[in-house]
Amino acid sequence: MSASNRTGPSPLTFILTGIPGLPMSSYWMALPLCCLYLLMLLGNCTLLWMIKTDHSLHTPMYYFLSMLAMADLGLSLTTLPTMLAVFCFKSTSFHFEACIVQMYFIHSFSEIESGVLVAMAFDRFMAICYPLRYASVLTSTLIMKAGAAIFVRGICVVLPVAVLIKKMPFCRSRVLSHSFCLHQDLLRLVCGDVRVNSVYGLTMVMLTKGLDSLTILLSYTMIIRAILSIISQEARAKAFSTCISHLCAILIFYIPLLGLSVMHRFGKHLPPLTHALMADAYLLVPPVLNPLVYSWKTKQIRRRILILLCQRRSQQHA
Repeated sequence: MSASNRTGPSPLTFILTGIPGLPMSSYWMALPLCCLYLLMLLGNCTLLWMIKTDHSLHTPMYYFLSMLAMADLGLSLTTLPTMLAVFCFKSTSFHFEACIVQMYFIHSFSEIESGVLVAMAFDRFMAICYPLRYASVLTSTLIMKAGAAIFVRGICVVLPVAVLIKKMPFCRSRVLSHSFCLHQDLLRLVCGDVRVNSVYGLTMVMLTKGLDSLTILLSYTMIIRAILSIISQEARAKAFSTCISHLCAILIFYIPLLGLSVMHRFGKHLPPLTHALMADAYLLVPPVLNPLVYSWKTKQIRRRILILLCQRRSQQHA
């Protein structure tokens, strides 16, 4: 069936799905979903506001953290309309062009977040391995250039994916596995030759997230060597404590990502519920947990939050 025959007089649409086994309109599912999105917005916006207003946080580490918060916001807000439409309003029809746009932004913000995690690993590497050169290397100019490079990479590497998938004929079932559009999920519905799409998608992942993960691993190998060379036990613990938040952010991001990629390629026999939960975790867990982890483990942010709470309490008693 040709691409023209599959569309006919009406525009091509896909059918979004919620959680397999649950009714399409499940308000007990919609309520925690809305709470997660509100928590994500509150946490990341609070982080951005504190970093902007508190001059003591105007350091490379917190500049990179603000980039991470913006990537998390973009990733979550991209999926917000369709997630709420499916669970709250039983609206499952999604136009092809809108699906392509959503897919593009989901994967772009994912690439940006991966790049930011690499930049944060470099920040920790310089702070621990070369503390005397930290300020001279990580200048504001370098941070701006790194942020621009990460942003441009996220935009450019995903663009061919959207262009290639837009030209594909869809003649099978148009029911997607999730309540949002992912590249792997769309490829499953194509009735033409998807070798070019698959090869480019795999190459893109290997050259971006694959190299990013190897770079982070190499950075932490050298960081651990530097920490172990410190004689003082207290100094070792203090140096390692500055990396805990970043390590948590890495695990929160890469574990669902790797799990979702492996399941899409090798786990077709798994129940649909497993695919749905892993995809939701990939897109919702990092944006929600990252602000909580950094607020809990970073002394400066925790102190700033306590000051704000005390000020608000004093204003209420006044």
